[in-house]
Parts: sequence; structure tokens; C-alpha cells
Amino acid sequence: MTKKSTIALVAQHAGVSVASVSRVLNGLPASPAITERVQASAAALGYAPDASARRLRVGRTEQIAFAVADLGNPVYTAMTRTITEEVQEGGFRLLLASTGQGADGPLGLLTDLDGSFVDGLILSPLQVDERVVERLRGRRHPIVVIGSVPDDVPVDSVRADSMTGVRLALEHLVAQGRRRIAFVNGPVDTVPGAARLAGYVRGCDALGLVTHQELQVVADDFTYEAGLPAARRVLDQCVPDAILCANDLLGVAALNVLRERGLRVPEDVAVVGMDDTDLAGMTRPALTSVDLGSIERARRAAQLLLRRLGGFDGPPERVVVEPTLRVRASSGGAA
Repeated sequence: MTKKSTIALVAQHAGVSVASVSRVLNGLPASPAITERVQASAAALGYAPDASARRLRVGRTEQIAFAVADLGNPVYTAMTRTITEEVQEGGFRLLLASTGQGADGPLGLLTDLDGSFVDGLILSPLQVDERVVERLRGRRHPIVVIGSVPDDVPVDSVRADSMTGVRLALEHLVAQGRRRIAFVNGPVDTVPGAARLAGYVRGCDALGLVTHQELQVVADDFTYEAGLPAARRVLDQCVPDAILCANDLLGVAALNVLRERGLRVPEDVAVVGMDDTDLAGMTRPALTSVDLGSIERARRAAQLLLRRLGGFDGPPERVVVEPTLRVRASSGGAA
């Protein structure tokens, strides 16, 4: 039986026109009475709309992509949950993509996006070079970037204020009597690495703290595995009374290395992470961490993209989510 005859049977069963059936089945406005009759008749006849044909008619895939550098990072796990909830409410499915640390991954994804495999993209890149910027300028589909973009790039963006977050951590540690505060960062050629280093240097300068090179170590990645040798290098080079880490994975690595060296946390060395992921509350001692608003950033990004997909054509929005500090036992706070 063809789709046309099936719609005709539904219309006949419901006692309405074929046009009314089509409106209801395609989610267009119809009176409550007609909607109820069409849905009841469709159920009685076992009719289900051909979703692929509908997508061809409206020119949409009903899919949204979320692209991140590392799907194993718990901050992206939290973001994915939030974005999934938002886009499902908007009638879309979410596809996940892992781009890796460099700019080539986002660049390839932006190129593939021209093939219309999704209707829109939420991109959270670690690196953004001029090639990526040019692709964003020439985008054909709605895109929202979780991160910073140049002012002249016509896409919505939602970013964290990492520099303020680092300052909050430093001020807390100074209030706890810590003066030699080491910094374990991720790669500084990434967006978060550069922002958090700038926040550390400026924060230490404002608070009158030393920023000797021996207090600063760069891990090969923002991962737990990369954090272990980085934390060991810090302790080989100096004896800090606190370690600030650029994310929670590096912070957990620092906790374990301090335990390995026989140092007590926080009595000998305080530790603070960033991102305030679920992981921070699972460590012993629990990890003090800067909440960079990952869930709120994800929610706002999804809402901005859905608004574009709904037809909004206003100027790009630049949203900044302010950080907060969650004090736990690793820095002398409550257990």
C-alpha cells in the first residue's frame, strides 16, 4: 500500500480531509478535535509516517552533532547529558564526535558538515586556528561554539571565564595561608591552557606570589595519565605548599602522586582542580575545584542552536558563564 493511499485511509477513517491528516502527522497546527481523531485513526490502522520521506520534504535530518576533543573527559560527559536533554525536547537526536586535541579534527568536521549529515553543530574545540575560523565564517549550517571565537565570526558562542576561575582558586589558597602555589597546566597551545596560564600569572602577580618556572609544569594533555608525570616533575623541582591544576583529571593525578611521595593533603600540600566534575567529590580527600559552569554552558549552547534552527536570524550572541569555587577537604575545607 502506498503512502498516499494510507493517508487517504486514515482521512476516511477519521472523517477529515487528507490535508488535515498531513498537517497533524507533520506536527503542524490543527484543532484539538481533529488532532485527536487523526491520531486515533492512525493508531487503529497501524499507520506510521515515513520519517525519511518527511525529512526529504522539509530538508532536515533532525540530527544535531556535538563535537568535543575527548569523549572520556568527565566534563564532556556532563555536557553531553545536558545537551541531549535539551535537543530531545526540541525534537532532535544528538550525534557525538571526538575531534582530538589539534585543530585538524574540528576542521574536518566543519568540512563534512557541508554534506548536511546534521542540521546544526555544537563545537567545543581545544584549538582554533585560522583555518577553523575561516570555516566558521563561511558556515552553511547553524553552529554554536563552546569556547571563544573572534568578534567577526558570525556564530553564537558560550565560554567560561577561566581567568576569573583561576583567580578564585588562588585567592582561596592564599586565605588558607599558602604562598608557594605550583601550577600543573595542560598544553598551552590550547584555548583552555592559554587562558588558565594567563589567569595564574596575573593572579599571582596581583596577590604578590612568586611565579618561578620551577612552580609551573605543563602536562602533555588534560588527562589523568599525563598528569602523573607532570605532578612528579613539580615535586622533583620544588616543595610547594599548594598545587593548582588546570582540570580535575590533573588534580586527581596530583593527589595520587602526593600520596605516593608520602605527603599529606591538605596538611603538607593543598590541591585544587578545575571544572568541578563528578570526579571531584569521589576522591579522598575530596577535591576542591573551580566550577566553570560546564552544565550551564552546555544548556545555553543547546538553546542557542535550537533557536537558530527555529528560524532566529539575529546577530550572534556571546555568552560568558561566571565561575564559582567549590571548597572541599583537599584545600582544608569541609570533608
